[in-house]
Amino acid sequence: MATYITLIRFTQQGVAEIKDSATHLDQAKQMFKAMGAEFKEIYLTMGQYDMIAIAEIPDDETVAKLSLAVSAQGGVRGETLRAFTEVEFRKIISALP
Repeated sequence: MATYITLIRFTQQGVAEIKDSATHLDQAKQMFKAMGAEFKEIYLTMGQYDMIAIAEIPDDETVAKLSLAVSAQGGVRGETLRAFTEVEFRKIISALP
């Protein structure tokens, strides 16, 4: 599976319902599992983003479905990045001309 990192910001609704955020996180983890993805880590962060999530997801289509489903709940907005491991990085650069 591919690794994805999502940079997350709370919406106004998410901030207003912050005490429910642990429950929402548990629901998101269940949604990921149901779609064949694995939620690896989540970090509360300071700065431009409120949280960072790391997940292993089978394909881009599943990423899009999960992103839309989570965003539709209204509490967060995210920007998802495909991340390559060191092994993948080395394979990519070794194939360069």
